[in-house]
Amino acid sequence: MPGYVTRVERMAELTNTAVSREQEARDLFIQSQLRRVFSLIYKMVGNVADAQDLTQEVFIKVLQRGDQLREQDKAAHWLSRIATNTAIDFLRRSKRARFVDLEDLPALSAPASEGPEHRLLRAEKQSRLEAGLDTLTERERAALVLRDVEDLPAEEVARHLDCSKATVRSHIANARVKFKRYLTKKGAC
Repeated sequence: MPGYVTRVERMAELTNTAVSREQEARDLFIQSQLRRVFSLIYKMVGNVADAQDLTQEVFIKVLQRGDQLREQDKAAHWLSRIATNTAIDFLRRSKRARFVDLEDLPALSAPASEGPEHRLLRAEKQSRLEAGLDTLTERERAALVLRDVEDLPAEEVARHLDCSKATVRSHIANARVKFKRYLTKKGAC
């Protein structure tokens, strides 16, 4: 019987080690994705505080379904889709987008060597871009950000938005037309 107890203890030890490794891998994955998810959401909602809240909401959802994180390639796509849908849902609920200057975002702040006139020009350009994005619907904005800013292929954008590739192309085309029209009215960036 002593050999049996040792085997049971060894199996319990191996199980605990496997669980620890799985938890460690999950933690590393989440840390590696945190900035990317925040950036994606920020680009869609345009507000640091809202993006922080929504990023936290995304990771709460993710941790509730931790079993989905086993395959990291699939998990990254799944995480992006949750982030995109969370941002779209937020924009629908709020029916508005609030913006702050990119300088408020620590990682994207202007270089210290940049002069005041460059900062002013960049702030004006950023303001025009944000106002132009505000003319788009939530889905158009999401499609445009995912395609042109995140540089995802149309197939991937379609999966994120849970629609067809043709619908994505339509959203992007409409967004570009609206955005171009807005920029023409306000003067080019």
